[in-house]
Amino acid sequence: MKRLMIVMAACLALASAGAAQQTAADTPATKEDVQKYLEVMHSREMMTKMMEAMSKPMHQMMREQYLKDKDKLPPDFEERMTKQMDEYMKSLPLEEMLQAMVPAYQKHLTKGDIEGLVAFYSSPTGQKLIKELPAITAEAMQAVMPIIRQKMDAMSQRMQQEVAQMVKDSKSKPAEKPQATPN
Repeated sequence: MKRLMIVMAACLALASAGAAQQTAADTPATKEDVQKYLEVMHSREMMTKMMEAMSKPMHQMMREQYLKDKDKLPPDFEERMTKQMDEYMKSLPLEEMLQAMVPAYQKHLTKGDIEGLVAFYSSPTGQKLIKELPAITAEAMQAVMPIIRQKMDAMSQRMQQEVAQMVKDSKSKPAEKPQATPN
């Protein structure tokens, strides 16, 4: 009987420890949990590198637009726009942006999720991904930009055609007179 009581007590202790552990993993992530995750991710450095990587295709797209409309733009347009874009990118408040993201992480991830992510990103594979992500993003953006540009050009052309058709249709219809309302 004594043995049975010891076994039951041990099972109960293990079950309650498991339930407590389960509950801890399912609790909402705290601001501190998310900040730890962002630190392990080297988020500040990654955001800086990603913004630098994103600026290259943006500069290229702006250059292509300049070359396309060169005759309509002032000669120093490209230089001025490049300077403005660079200043804009440097002026972005990274710390404020990171802090603004914290509630979204808290909303979608539990304390257990954050702990798992911290464990992964602390691993050699996670650190490699963090290190390579800006280059991956830059290469992916470079590959995707021509597709986006092509679709945007097609959409722009289609919209111009639709606007022209609407203008044409509105000119060909006789002006409608307002109907008199009976008193």
